[in-house]
Order: sequence, then structure tokens, then C-alpha cells
Amino acid sequence: METESTWASHGGVLSVHTHDSAVCDCSMRFGVYAPPQAKVRKVPVLWYLSGLTCSWANVMEKSGIQAAAAQHGIMIVAPDTSPRGDAVADDEAYDLGQGAGFYLTATQAPWSSHYKMDQYITNELQALIGKEFQANMASQGITGHSMGGHGAITLHLKHPELYKSVSAFSPITSPSMVPWGEKAMTAYLGSDKSAWQQYDASELVKKQASSANILIDTGTGDQFLEEQLKPELFEAVC
Repeated sequence: METESTWASHGGVLSVHTHDSAVCDCSMRFGVYAPPQAKVRKVPVLWYLSGLTCSWANVMEKSGIQAAAAQHGIMIVAPDTSPRGDAVADDEAYDLGQGAGFYLTATQAPWSSHYKMDQYITNELQALIGKEFQANMASQGITGHSMGGHGAITLHLKHPELYKSVSAFSPITSPSMVPWGEKAMTAYLGSDKSAWQQYDASELVKKQASSANILIDTGTGDQFLEEQLKPELFEAVC
């Protein structure tokens, strides 16, 4: 792991790092906010998964999350939204390819060589955070926005032993039923919709109900509410 940059922030430290990912077969970048409490003890971890076109920078630069994290003594880990680099497959559209990994393991060419974001976050980056930071890995939660909200809910449902809490802002909760999800899952997983269910929160929760309180916050003025987000579908299944 290499540290690219660090900033003092609300008594803690915001840092950006790169490392060679064996899972994604490329260099990956992520951000970490360590609150002031991490100077003296291991602290709980909240994973933040960003949405389409985003990276670690969106939540760390725009949200002000560091102030709340410092107050409550929580470490924030912000992975990238996809593998990146000249050798990594991409698409001209904003909702496919680099910046749009959808937190799944692709099975279709050319995406299958690098696009394994779910494995990367729950296995490889999980181990790296536990090794390199003052993180209490027995106390983790996960949250996200839009595509990242989809990732947060699905990863929690599939790994409740890792992520004890889960929440999301404007998440894609039924990707099999909306244009963003249909496009991405067809490209990454193929046309057999049965393969999509393992990455669809509305399908997963039918079989793997959560013991956590799932908090979803979606604004009624969201321009994507009716066509792409459809939180009412997830609510009905729950």
C-alpha cells in the first residue's frame, strides 16, 4: 500500500492510498478518514460506497462526513466505484464501465478480467484495512448512495457477519427492474436474469432477511425516483 496524500481534518486524518489489487488485477485507490479516537484505540468502521461516475473523493470532499465521524469516533472507508486504468475495459456511457462497477463480479467478457468489486470490498480491501489502520473489524457498518446504495444493501444482506448496520441514500434497490440495472447486469452477467438475483436487493431480502434496521432515505424530488430507484418495490418485499 502506498499513501498518496494526507490532510488533517476535525482532529483526525483523511488519507488516500493506492495498492495493487490481486482481485481486480489493477491498481486501486481508496480513501480513509481516521477520527481522533483512532490515535489511542481501534474504532468502528463505516464503509461508504459511492454512485455512478464517482470515486472515493465524492463523499470525502463534498459531504462533511468527517465532522460526524470525528464526533462519534467512527472510521470512514471509501473504496473506488470500479477498477480503472488503460488495461481495464470501459464504455463511452457514464453508466457502464469505469466508474460504474455495480459492486458485483462480472462473468462476461471483456468485464470479467477486472470487474470484481464485491470480492474486492468484502475480502481484499477488508483485510488491508484491518492490517494497516486502527480499525475495529468486529464493528462494521456499510452505507452508500445510488449505485453505492445498491452495493451497500446487497453486501450487507450477503455478509451480515461483516456489516452489522446498513443504510443508503437514494439506492437502486431493484436493479433487475430498472434501466440502469438492466443495462449493467446484461453487460456484466449476461442475459440470463436468474444470474442477476444474487445482486438484486429486492430478490436477496426474500431469502436472506436482515436482522438490522435497514434505513433508506430518498428525496421525493429526486429526478431518478420513479424510473430508476423505485424504493417502494423493496419496501413491499420487506
